[in-house]
Amino acid sequence: MRVEELMTKNLETIEADESLRVAALRMRTCNIGALPVTENGRLVGMLTDRDITVRSTALGQHPDHTRVRECMTFVLITCSPDATLEEAEQLMEQKMVRRLVVVEGGRVPLGILSLDDLATVPTEVLRAGAVLEHLGHA
Repeated sequence: MRVEELMTKNLETIEADESLRVAALRMRTCNIGALPVTENGRLVGMLTDRDITVRSTALGQHPDHTRVRECMTFVLITCSPDATLEEAEQLMEQKMVRRLVVVEGGRVPLGILSLDDLATVPTEVLRAGAVLEHLGHA
């Protein structure tokens, strides 16, 4: 099975120059904890609810005046839509991440694949659990 068959395709993103308040409201509305960050349609980072808390709120920064780019994570782990689920799992385990942004050439985001997605595939359940357990001990 390929990543493109399982990934979440209705991807919510946020522009790097948006305010943290806009990002937090989008996370709340969509009930998600992470937003891929784009600039001119290209993936440039990832913003998580933890990034907002630890890199901005804890420092007393105002959510209306702080831009997403100021607290997003710049190092991204991505995969191709053509990758196998096994390749994606191995990448998650090696890089100790719970989600991968699925991109095509030029870092155009297409979707997101999470450990939760992998756990929905019967043949992958035990493996996804092993990856999650590994992440918990890191």
